Amino acid sequence: MEAIVVGGGIVGSATAYHLAWAGVDVTLFDRADEGRATDAGAGILSPATSSNADSEPWFRFAVDAVDYYDELNAALLDAGVEETGYAVPGLLRIAVDEAEARIFDEALSRIRDRQERLGAPARIDELAPAEARERSPIVGEVTRALWNPNGGRVDGRTFNAALREAAERAGLTVREADVTGIRVESGTVEGVVADGERFDADAVVVAGGAWSPEFAGDLDYEVPVEPMRGQILHLETDHGTDGWPIVTGTRSLYTVPWEAGRIAVGATYEEGSGYVPHSTVEGVHEVLSDTLDVLPGLADAAIEEIRVGLRPGSADGLPVCGPVPGVEGAYLATGHGPTGLQMGPYSGKQVARLVRGEPLETSMDAFSPARFED
Repeated sequence: MEAIVVGGGIVGSATAYHLAWAGVDVTLFDRADEGRATDAGAGILSPATSSNADSEPWFRFAVDAVDYYDELNAALLDAGVEETGYAVPGLLRIAVDEAEARIFDEALSRIRDRQERLGAPARIDELAPAEARERSPIVGEVTRALWNPNGGRVDGRTFNAALREAAERAGLTVREADVTGIRVESGTVEGVVADGERFDADAVVVAGGAWSPEFAGDLDYEVPVEPMRGQILHLETDHGTDGWPIVTGTRSLYTVPWEAGRIAVGATYEEGSGYVPHSTVEGVHEVLSDTLDVLPGLADAAIEEIRVGLRPGSADGLPVCGPVPGVEGAYLATGHGPTGLQMGPYSGKQVARLVRGEPLETSMDAFSPARFED
């Protein structure tokens, strides 16, 4: 079998990785678009505390997706990859005033309901404010706090490179080229055109993130995805951040600590941003304002870098993963919005199973592209 994956972000690389290790002759086309979401995302792995957690199908899939990280990380290391950027430092969610405490209570009620019905998440503890401040010395006033000991984080750039390296060892071919068309004949995919050259394949997976709609005409399917800009600041501090937990608030604020004093803070969620991957005064101000309200201990931090990602947001907020209606051998793997790093590797695994005609490990019915045909 020959397969082509279009798009080299976390979802595309994961799809290619799983196809390659299953023995499929697979080629990954990557034009490395500026503003690719994988390269900018903070990579928080905590479905129970995610802003997307209102959707039951999303939650069930996300729990399995995050559980899969340990297995996949071990497989990458066994394949000889030296660094993956994956760790589980725990996650602290806090409310800083009474208005936020009401939102906090709603989230806690949802978490407890799912623990009772689904057994997931296995553990979420409510902490006293003093305990919360002990876990993160940069936190300011705390009214309420939750602790997820299984909260993880992943560096998107590093993990994506790890997937690519391991996949190439299994036979993946990577081409840095621009796919300008998908070839379809009599309702069956035949391959792609890239930089003016024809490439044949039995299956084509479009994992182009926010750029996936470029192939709507070839597939006769309006891909319901558009770019949603996110701005994230990377700060340098004098703190010893090794082992610090992730901190999130009831707003869109999050902070993700890395080694050697580096902390990522974000993020904006800008619908209608278009394909404009640059930072803005308004966006940076929003992030910094929220950061200082919750984490005054970062007031003296240096701004090292501002990353901007164009997340692929779908029309209903859920991923768009599965066979393209009416085109045999064509698949979509996009639309993960701000949770691509959380769900991407597992989504890639499931899409790879679809390509090979194998049953899915977790239902993706709610993510099917066919849902927009009704």
